[in-house]
Amino acid sequence: MEDKQEVTHRSGFVNIVGNPNVGKSTLMNLLVGERVSIITSKAQTTRHRIMGIVNTPELQIVYSDTPGVLRPNYKLQESMLEFSESALGDADVLLYVTDTVETADKNEFFLERVRGVKCPVLLLINKVDLTTQDKLVELVERWHKELPQAEIIPISALNNFNVQPLKKRIESLIPPSPPYFDKDALTDRPARFFVTEIIREKVLLYYKKEIPYSVEVVVESFKEEDERIHIQALIVVERDSQKGIIIGHRGVALKKVGTMARRDMERFFEKKIFLELFVKVEKDWRNRDKILRAYGYRLD
Repeated sequence: MEDKQEVTHRSGFVNIVGNPNVGKSTLMNLLVGERVSIITSKAQTTRHRIMGIVNTPELQIVYSDTPGVLRPNYKLQESMLEFSESALGDADVLLYVTDTVETADKNEFFLERVRGVKCPVLLLINKVDLTTQDKLVELVERWHKELPQAEIIPISALNNFNVQPLKKRIESLIPPSPPYFDKDALTDRPARFFVTEIIREKVLLYYKKEIPYSVEVVVESFKEEDERIHIQALIVVERDSQKGIIIGHRGVALKKVGTMARRDMERFFEKKIFLELFVKVEKDWRNRDKILRAYGYRLD
């Protein structure tokens, strides 16, 4: 019986790639059925490669959200591009997400890499609710020329349109394999990672201009008890002036971020959260290899 179960079980990696702001993280959360990727209207929200795992008795799908593809301007963005490019090499199914706004010639250097992958490619045209049927037909024709090996599927992740048929199509492409992770696993990331992502999401929502992109969050202490979790976290910025903006007049801004983050953490962990936030200046951290490695942005 065990041998039969091992043979009929299917497992695979389904990696999501595409340019910034096309809806990759929204789609990821829909496919996983849990909120594992942060979502904002700002570009470059996702910095890491984040896995979300879907399990049934006969199936395990490991979805992987990746940073939006862009030509790097500093070393942090180089690392983000490495995460996206690594997703091309280990996918059993590749989801290339575009939308009804961007043009097919954007980031041609990455598209060329996508053309060379050996696994099935599903090209998802997201945000179809924002276009007309005639324009959608034109988009399908254009993308068929750009990625002739891809199967094209129009969707609206925000409105959950055509997502169920997409799930069925993905499931049909998953190869026979024993599970790669425990069957009760939701993600490959530890609890501390989601603390940092929740805080960083609030910074993205609350502050404007360059501030959110200069911020990293580090959990210094995570002490879990039966009914509560005590967390101490650092918000790292690049300049003293940014530290003042993050804290705000009499600490009002930092308190606001902490309150919003704590509420989300209590929903996520289903426990009472005691959160302490501090702000630290780490000069030019986005261009320093040693710091990027310490923050988990280097693959080597």
